[in-house]
Amino acid sequence: MAVLQKIRVKFGLAISIIIALALLSFIIDPNTLGSALQSMSSKYDVGQIAGKRVSYTDFQENVDKFTTIHQIASGSSVQNEQTQTQIRNAAWQDFLDRYMIIKNARNAGVRVGEDEMVNLTTGDNISPVLSQNPAFQDPETGLYSADALRSFVQETGIDDTGRGKLFWNYLQNAVLTQKFYDKYGALVTNSSYLPKVFVDRAVAEANTTATVEYVMVPFNYNDSTATVSSSEISAYYKAHKKDFKQTAGRDIEYVVYEVVPSEADITAAGEDIDSRMAEFAATTNMKAFLLRNSESSYSEHWYTKNELASNLSSDIAEFVFSGASGVSPVYKSGNVFRAVRTMDSAMVPDSVYVKHILLQGTDAKQKADSLCGVVAKGGNFASLAALYSVDKSSADGGEMGNLGWFTQTYTIPGFESVVTADLNKPFVLNTQYGSHVVVVTKRTKPVAKKQVAVLEKTAVPSQETYNANYAKANRFASIAGGTYEGYKRAIDSTGVYSHPMNNVTEATSNYGAISQAKEITRWVYDNKPGKASNIITVNNNYFFVVALKDVREEGYKSVKDVAPQITETLKSEKLREITKKEVAAKIAGLSSIEEIAEACNASSNSREDVAFNTTGAPSLEPALLGAASVAPEGQICGPVAGESCVYVYKVSNRQTGAFYTEDDAVNNEKQKVQYSAQMIVPVMMEYDNVKDNRARFF
Repeated sequence: MAVLQKIRVKFGLAISIIIALALLSFIIDPNTLGSALQSMSSKYDVGQIAGKRVSYTDFQENVDKFTTIHQIASGSSVQNEQTQTQIRNAAWQDFLDRYMIIKNARNAGVRVGEDEMVNLTTGDNISPVLSQNPAFQDPETGLYSADALRSFVQETGIDDTGRGKLFWNYLQNAVLTQKFYDKYGALVTNSSYLPKVFVDRAVAEANTTATVEYVMVPFNYNDSTATVSSSEISAYYKAHKKDFKQTAGRDIEYVVYEVVPSEADITAAGEDIDSRMAEFAATTNMKAFLLRNSESSYSEHWYTKNELASNLSSDIAEFVFSGASGVSPVYKSGNVFRAVRTMDSAMVPDSVYVKHILLQGTDAKQKADSLCGVVAKGGNFASLAALYSVDKSSADGGEMGNLGWFTQTYTIPGFESVVTADLNKPFVLNTQYGSHVVVVTKRTKPVAKKQVAVLEKTAVPSQETYNANYAKANRFASIAGGTYEGYKRAIDSTGVYSHPMNNVTEATSNYGAISQAKEITRWVYDNKPGKASNIITVNNNYFFVVALKDVREEGYKSVKDVAPQITETLKSEKLREITKKEVAAKIAGLSSIEEIAEACNASSNSREDVAFNTTGAPSLEPALLGAASVAPEGQICGPVAGESCVYVYKVSNRQTGAFYTEDDAVNNEKQKVQYSAQMIVPVMMEYDNVKDNRARFF
């Protein structure tokens, strides 16, 4: 299918970004998983959305679907950890869209009809999901092409594999979902209405400034009368329990024995590379030699001196570009030994401008040879590309066949040799996509570069080293005996450093600098406080022994845990009232800020141009600012309690300006609404009690 091929060859990255992709990797034992699913326990659900369970099986099916979509878009089944995570995220987001976003949008009266979908996919109002997709853009203008989309849809109908239909269904669903997002967002943002009386008040407040004189009397935190009883703590806890929600967490300690090469292992690695140097210098089949003897395979990359220095070492770069012949000495960097042999030298450009004609089919090579001869004799390349090339999308600068500027690292697979090709001399390249007639028409200034072969050996722990470290970890675990008390004895006995780590969540996979250690997290969540583990092996070169100190389940913190926090809150409330009464008694009958300051043994303060609107950072503590905004001018007021002190104040010299307009008030309200719109999804997730348990499995 030509359009699918174009998606893979030229637009795989852009489509991958739209899709937001990943690949499921199994991290729990299949037998355990099977029995868990049979029991239908929610413990083995990936999540819950609006009362709907997302089982592991359902999630796996969705991951498989998005994995296939990724393969269609990229043309590759290879995924790294980042891509796997993206696919899992896309699969989870799809459940959120179906069970939460679209459900709530429909409940709010939002609809996307069939006629509207036709218009969004093939009509006059094409969705950005399609119109901004490079696969459906005209190669000459860069604009959306209805013909390109129509061709793709037609080809899906004759695709026996069903993959084209799957991809088209995905795109249609993305169009539908995006429209629900757009409409629901518009519903929220356009539902805001600011009555004229509110506008007038906002303008008046923003245009009013005043001078505020005040005396600030701090709370006396040593006041022994401000006591808090256990019954008061309990009552506050019951009234504010929602403020004490907590996620599941575990407090642990652990020791880790890292298996690193011993001095003997490092010496052995150096001797091994030394023993291969003679053959390295003499071999006539470098590719085969490195395949057998080196950790670095042969590469035809052309290096500058700086590239060699950054990729290998400055010593190697100096040797290669010094003009010395033969092989270099063996250079050691950490536990890595390297030697190099210069294979070729040339003046090579960093970038070249490439044209091509792509031919496919059983006679592609013969056609390519014939067209290459036509081009060499002066045939018009653009016209030949328009007539014969399977690639109709490459037209950089508006001319058919133009691929654009390539470098060694940014090029079509199989095109690496174009950087050393002669200018304006056509030749044939055979790649995984077919046979290409290629011409290099421009290049940057050539610079001195080298091709090198790298003989590389890294010192790795021997079996003896591995066994010695395991024995140390085993001795520690034996002393610990499976208990936290034993773990502490083992620390004292061995002198090993114990790493404390609090609030380990089910998503935790890194322990210090050690990543991909999810097996530790699983042990922690499968055991009770006071337990210590046996040896847990991570990445085959770390031996952990873990002790579980404390467990906090998802839900609410206990009264005991939050009692100190509640005590401080209640004490502050009592100190507010005590200080207010004391200040009120001291200032009774006084008529000036100066007299009040003296009576309270405090200093007086004054702040000019105090504004009472909310468009900027407040110039006074909110409690004082709010009280001053409605205080009568020229009159002693207070006391009013703030966060840590009590204020007595007087407002003077109120002034009214005209710099803040009705438009400013309306725009300020719009900004608030836009911020509120950003909170739609988080609020929905709380309302629909979304539980995301993916961290248990991945």
